[in-house]
Amino acid sequence: MSAPPALDDVLAAARVVDLPLRTRFRGVEHREALLVRGPAGWGEFAPFPEYGPAESARWLAAALEAAWTGWPPPRRTSVPVNATVPAVPAAQVPAVLARYDGCTTAKVKVAEAGQHLGDDVARVRAVREVLGPAGRIRVDANAAWSVDDAARALAALAPVGLEYAEQPCATLEELAALRLRLARAGLDVPLAADESIRRAEDPLRVVAAGAADVVVLKVAPLAGVRPALAVAAACGLPVVVSSALDTSVGIAAGVALAAALPELPFACGLGTVALLAADVVAEPRVPVAGELAVGPVEPTGELLAGHAAAPERVRWWRERVAACWEHLPHG
Repeated sequence: MSAPPALDDVLAAARVVDLPLRTRFRGVEHREALLVRGPAGWGEFAPFPEYGPAESARWLAAALEAAWTGWPPPRRTSVPVNATVPAVPAAQVPAVLARYDGCTTAKVKVAEAGQHLGDDVARVRAVREVLGPAGRIRVDANAAWSVDDAARALAALAPVGLEYAEQPCATLEELAALRLRLARAGLDVPLAADESIRRAEDPLRVVAAGAADVVVLKVAPLAGVRPALAVAAACGLPVVVSSALDTSVGIAAGVALAAALPELPFACGLGTVALLAADVVAEPRVPVAGELAVGPVEPTGELLAGHAAAPERVRWWRERVAACWEHLPHG
């Protein structure tokens, strides 16, 4: 463990990259990230553009933990991961799943703007056809549905067989109401909270509200591996470790969290490097036989240079780090 860095140290060690995606995801076709090298390794700072300085400061804290502090010791040497299927037409599903070696669980994006429930049902059915009856399928609506829309959609999707539905509605009150409605309708579709954890001032409110059966934890929005472990312990619910469209540097942090948890009942949503058309390491952290190895990664100078962001974007990211700095716990 090293002493906390100064802002100038972080900026001096920062590299900003711009990586193309294979498929449009979360409305973007490129993923930018600021990577920083410290005494303990590499960290990644890549909050989405709509996040303000206070919220983004958590992501910066996670990057500093990775680069200057390091992570807790692992309990396992590899972690199982799921495939991620963007909101593509059903005909494209086999090609998407082919990128995920050995994955028997798939997370399927639903409720995409401009699409309809029929598109979601066709996509999920196509995933079932590829995975077979033993495969596990979870859907992610990114908080896009109302309670009524979610109840209707999950009733249509449930016959395909769902492991759980991730963040179908935006608020804790809506999630709790949906859980009650599904129970009354006899629909066995557990609900997982994602945004209600990672964007909440108090991540534990989801438990008090009775709003979820599963919690999805991401390292960066929770300010690092250690804070995420504390949230997992306090929630007392089954945990799924997931990512936020990270490079292999960010994925390594998610793997470190999954490796440190006392129990890991679900496949992790850490296979998203497969969504990138390029990465910063020579051997991207993608699933092999359905799992990711635990351990650090090392970007190469050639790839960092080859995917360097434009100068104006580098300035924007450096200014963003500076704006977040005062919101850090030590700031």
